[in-house]
Amino acid sequence: MSTETHEYHSHAKKYFLVFILLGVLTIAELFAAEGGFSYMFKAVSLTVLALGKALAVAYWYMHLDEEKGWLRFIAAIPIAAFIYGAVLILEILYR
Repeated sequence: MSTETHEYHSHAKKYFLVFILLGVLTIAELFAAEGGFSYMFKAVSLTVLALGKALAVAYWYMHLDEEKGWLRFIAAIPIAAFIYGAVLILEILYR
């Protein structure tokens, strides 16, 4: 038999707060998309908001907040690739 004890961690409050955060970011996306803003502002704000939502999901729902530092670094590689791709797309649009 194992002598390890496993503690139960309730994440309900944390998940609810992340759910609220994602809802607020979604509402902000709706205002940014439907507002009378310039095309550049819409593109940048929607990209930043989408990145924020992706980070929130990865960090809390995928439990990256409980991982070691090197795993967070590995998880940041696709995020950096997304940012690089978004910058390239914006540059192509405004050449």
